[in-house]
Amino acid sequence: MANMNSDSRHLGTSEVDHERDPGPMNIQFEPSDLRSKRPFCIEPTNIVNVNHVIQRVSDHASAMNKRIHYYSRLTTPADKALIAPDHVVPAPEECYVYSPLGSAYKLQSYTEGYGKNTSLVTIFMIWNTMMGTSILSIPWGIKQAGFTTGMCVIILMGLLTLYCCYRVVKSRTMMFSLDTTSWEYPDVCRHYFGSFGQWSSLLFSLVSLIGAMIVYWVLMSNFLFNTGKFIFSTVSVLYLIFLVTFKAVRLGFHLEFHWFIPTEFFVPEIRFQFPQLTGVLTLAFFIHNCIITLLKNNKKQENNVRDLCIAYMLVTLTYLYIGVLVFASFPSPPLSKDCIEQNFLDNFPSSDTLSFIARIFLLFQMMTVYPLLGYLARVQLLGHIFGDIYPSIFHVLILNLIIVGAGVIMACFYPNIGGIIRYSGAACGLAFVFIYPSLIYIISLHQEERLTWPK
Repeated sequence: MANMNSDSRHLGTSEVDHERDPGPMNIQFEPSDLRSKRPFCIEPTNIVNVNHVIQRVSDHASAMNKRIHYYSRLTTPADKALIAPDHVVPAPEECYVYSPLGSAYKLQSYTEGYGKNTSLVTIFMIWNTMMGTSILSIPWGIKQAGFTTGMCVIILMGLLTLYCCYRVVKSRTMMFSLDTTSWEYPDVCRHYFGSFGQWSSLLFSLVSLIGAMIVYWVLMSNFLFNTGKFIFSTVSVLYLIFLVTFKAVRLGFHLEFHWFIPTEFFVPEIRFQFPQLTGVLTLAFFIHNCIITLLKNNKKQENNVRDLCIAYMLVTLTYLYIGVLVFASFPSPPLSKDCIEQNFLDNFPSSDTLSFIARIFLLFQMMTVYPLLGYLARVQLLGHIFGDIYPSIFHVLILNLIIVGAGVIMACFYPNIGGIIRYSGAACGLAFVFIYPSLIYIISLHQEERLTWPK
């Protein structure tokens, strides 16, 4: 206790009076994550706010930051044993975010809930995160399952994955004796299943990431090829919705209902290939590895379940809208419904202006998202194996060559995004979406002596 007063001094010592209002260039952060966000290890350097008030980091502050940084590397973020006590961590209004260039910005002081996302923002963040390349294969999946069966499968898979996602969200709250505010889903798996749960959840998360990167590479190759055929018009889901709506209005609906027997131009309503659609939809509805992080930033935590349900409803309606319109408006005759491609944009000629613009939008979107997926894969894999997300340039180079090489090989020899999506979706969904959330719920009920057989 004798050192508490000296340790509780502010980490920054100012040469002039502190400014209470840092102006528009402020940085906000989540109050519940305060204990998990530690100052960076820094050398004495200038701290700059928008009013250009020069402040210096004292030698004491620099040493303190180095100690905190050192202890934080000795254990996982979920382990509270080596977290610095409150009295050595500065108050929120005295924290800074340091840039590698030597400057830093003061964090804005906050009140509870300030700086978090509203429910509307949270809903559309979840919707936008799930809206990936799988949307291009939904019409093909409906063709494989049959029109009626396909619509039923989309609705049922949406409900099933929503329930499993709900169980993921609730998994942290079922450990009453532990502080799980900073936990992510792999931490929950590690708690219940040990190192096997941690590493297996990492494996299946990497399967979904690398599977998505392979699909992106195949699609980028495809879009570049088709773009090269048509130079005169230079991805978002909204544009795809507009494109599909416009084409459906022009082409009209072409439907005939035959329940089990196919005809020359139409497929039956019930087909035994419907599991292919379930694999695609597992990845299409997959957000389980990051849903806890997204909902942490919801301003009203009591609305998490409601917002999650609304987001899943919007995603389900979007998939139904795209899939039904493309399938129903596909011109049969003269073409058979079996001609619907795994990427429905391939059914449009390269000279079609609207589909060309869609390919351009999707190409640029994937070119920006692909490096991010690579970074996430590197952080998860190298961080767990070596304890460092950048152990050396050699390690990063080898990992990038493996990932890009897998994409090139698949683009050359198996450029079928529907197959890639359904296999990777089935693999990651087996554990991450279905098994782990259900097992964790059963184990927690058993530990609380509330597990009973159905009557």
